[in-house]
Amino acid sequence: QVQLVESGGGLVQAGGSLRLSCAASGRAFNTMGWCRQAPGKNREFVASIRWSGAITYYADSVKGRVTISRDNAKNTGHLQMNSLKPDDTAVYYCAAAIFYSGISDLPQHSDYWGPGTQVTVSS
Repeated sequence: QVQLVESGGGLVQAGGSLRLSCAASGRAFNTMGWCRQAPGKNREFVASIRWSGAITYYADSVKGRVTISRDNAKNTGHLQMNSLKPDDTAVYYCAAAIFYSGISDLPQHSDYWGPGTQVTVSS
């Protein structure tokens, strides 16, 4: 059974940091990434990373504050978020594509999604 499970969310003050993790099981994925959705807003694509880890994509809203990485040996992805702002408050979802080799359109090509983890940034 293929599963993605996020962890690491929580409540943090503005300016703080959180490290989200996405544990994948059942198979390996070519491209992994993260999306988020705040109450009353559309889903936003945050970041993605290719299998090699050498190619990454970041949304302008998080560029410079967020780093995506992956450990293929553990089939796990991570999203290190620094200098968090109240606008970063959302449910963060891990997404993964089996064959898609791009990075900028991962939400349209994802085969699996995690249930999400809540990130709340207080001002």
